[in-house]
Amino acid sequence: MDAKKILFIAQEITPYLPESEIATICRNLPQGIQERGREIRTFMPKFGNINERRNQLHEVIRLSGMNLIIDDTDHPLIIKVASIQAARMQVYFIDNEDFFQRKHTVSDENGNDYEDNDDRSIFYVRGVLETVKKLRWIPDVIHCHGWMSALTALYIKRMYADDPCLKNAKIVYSIYNDDFNSPLRKELAHKLKTDGAKDSDLKGIKADTSFVGLTKLAIDMADGVIQGSETINQDILDYIATKKDTPFLPYQSPETYMDAFNEFYDVVLDSK
Repeated sequence: MDAKKILFIAQEITPYLPESEIATICRNLPQGIQERGREIRTFMPKFGNINERRNQLHEVIRLSGMNLIIDDTDHPLIIKVASIQAARMQVYFIDNEDFFQRKHTVSDENGNDYEDNDDRSIFYVRGVLETVKKLRWIPDVIHCHGWMSALTALYIKRMYADDPCLKNAKIVYSIYNDDFNSPLRKELAHKLKTDGAKDSDLKGIKADTSFVGLTKLAIDMADGVIQGSETINQDILDYIATKKDTPFLPYQSPETYMDAFNEFYDVVLDSK
């Protein structure tokens, strides 16, 4: 079976944010996959350090205006869009004043991780999935990049399990060397359970809300896993090795990853 439609859920994309391993891959990969004949949609958070005027972002009124409830609080969802002309691709941005109007991305100027990164991650993932539903666009494969997208597979398998747009999508999770320093708040498991996750899904994250714990949850729920960075946390590599039934693509060099990822999407789509 061919994966015709690929949804990219990215934590960073250049030129909107400075170049990094994730930002560069998430700029080039969607374009390369589109050039190989597949249809794409691409999302990222609208972090406060993204220059809206220079990058010509504008709000998509028909997609904005929903409220997402996290931990009993309503948060308005704003959708913006911009185009990367050279790539002939659009990027959708998930925005919210409480979560994303800050001068930095995931940590402050002193390198301290934002305390509400758990809620920001939940809002981002749910915001993307709600917007894809509104677009009435049905992805075959969803490729997630960066820990802020780690909850995607859990949400699709549990909270969106009956949704006609999303329930059949296969989720690929790329693991990078992008560890955060402070564990996420202990209440994360409770918030996920409130949203519809099962106790059995949350055993690991209840005990460990670190980068390793969050990544293990993403691996547990994903249909395919890619090693995105040449070196990643050894605990995580060992954990991947225990998941014999989950297709795994080891690290690919910048010269070869495009075709390797493109083939891997079909492998994952055909796996059980």
